[in-house]
Amino acid sequence: MAGDGPQRATLSPLATHLIEALHTVFALKPADESQRAAQPEIIRALRTALEARRQRIIISESAVGAVKWMAILFQAFCTLVAIAMVHSDNRRACAITLTLFATGVALSVLLIAAYSRPFTGKISVTPELLKQVTATEAKGDITR
Repeated sequence: MAGDGPQRATLSPLATHLIEALHTVFALKPADESQRAAQPEIIRALRTALEARRQRIIISESAVGAVKWMAILFQAFCTLVAIAMVHSDNRRACAITLTLFATGVALSVLLIAAYSRPFTGKISVTPELLKQVTATEAKGDITR
C-alpha cells in the first residue's frame, strides 16, 4: 500500500543478471583474435562488478555497535564536564562553550546515526532514485 510508510529496498544476495552474463561470456566461443582478447576483459569486469556489489551489501548491513555508542556518549559527557569545570568562574563563557560543544555532539550523533544504517529508520535512503535510474535505463534514455 502506498501510504503505509517508506518503501524499503531489498537486495538479493545473488546478482542474477551479472551471474547470467558471466555464464554467457564463459560459454562464448571466440571467433577471432579480437574476441579472444575481449573475453578475459569482460570476465574481469563482471567479476569486479560482482565483488563491488558484494562489498556494498556487506557495508549496508553493518552498524555502529552499542559499545561504540556508549563510548561516544560517555566521551561527550566527560568533555562537557571538563568544559564546565574550566569555565566555572565565568557563567556566560561556560554557557556559550557548553552550548557550542553540545551542538557539535548532537550533530555528530545525528551523522553517525544517519550513516550507521543508511537504509533503515527515520533517516534513511529510499529506493526511489534507483527506481528512476532503472526506469530511465529501460527506456534507453541514458547517454554515455
